[in-house]
Amino acid sequence: MKLVRFLKNDQSCYGLIEGEAICALEGSIFGEFHQGEEVAALTEVSLLAPCQPTKIVAVGLNYRTHAAEAGMDVPPEPLLFFKPPSSVIGPLEPIVHPVLSQQVDYEGELAVVIGRRARNVTPAKARDFVLGYTCGNDVTARDLQRRDDQWTRAKGFDTFCPLGPCIVTDLDPTHLAIRTRVNGEIRQSATIADMVFSVAELISYVSQVMTLEPGDVILTGTPSGVGPLQPGDVVEVEIEGIGTLRNPVVSLVDW
Repeated sequence: MKLVRFLKNDQSCYGLIEGEAICALEGSIFGEFHQGEEVAALTEVSLLAPCQPTKIVAVGLNYRTHAAEAGMDVPPEPLLFFKPPSSVIGPLEPIVHPVLSQQVDYEGELAVVIGRRARNVTPAKARDFVLGYTCGNDVTARDLQRRDDQWTRAKGFDTFCPLGPCIVTDLDPTHLAIRTRVNGEIRQSATIADMVFSVAELISYVSQVMTLEPGDVILTGTPSGVGPLQPGDVVEVEIEGIGTLRNPVVSLVDW
């Protein structure tokens, strides 16, 4: 199933994609639900970020190739940091290039959406707590990341966590292809199999530290090829089996 969140009559609603249409989602996205009647064509609605996380837990240096290009060692265990809920935007919403930074980078990533409360989960049981998967972009003010002793400011600007376009359930993410394009040019290309720590290992590790709530997101790291964005660019993160997350980049004065 492909689950979406969209605007209808100025209200946010959940739905299911069926071909080129959106059907009503009857029930709870974090419980029992089924497909209802068609409510709109995909072209007639504005898609929102597909979930509203209470927290976004991101993972640094989870691809060896990215660690190498950053000149850093692969960590012996997952390197965690937060992005605030206020950084979340949806498909086609603009990424705002802040005046405080001279280098804003894209980082295409697989995003895991938690489906039910998870605490002290084993890797073997981790998939039972997943609602589905979507595309994410861990936008980063790289110059501020280098300058600061920690990453909160560099990762936490408003609009620095695009998610979407949909949540795909019943998907095995192990060997999916992931690509990032800027203005149509491929900048990142890898498979999820290149990750140092698997999705199951990440869910288990994070849940040993903090309780994951329904709708929370784990960003699983980015492959090599990260690079800068400028106002006027369009960045796309495409993951096999999920779709393409597309966002324009604007300056603060144009926002």
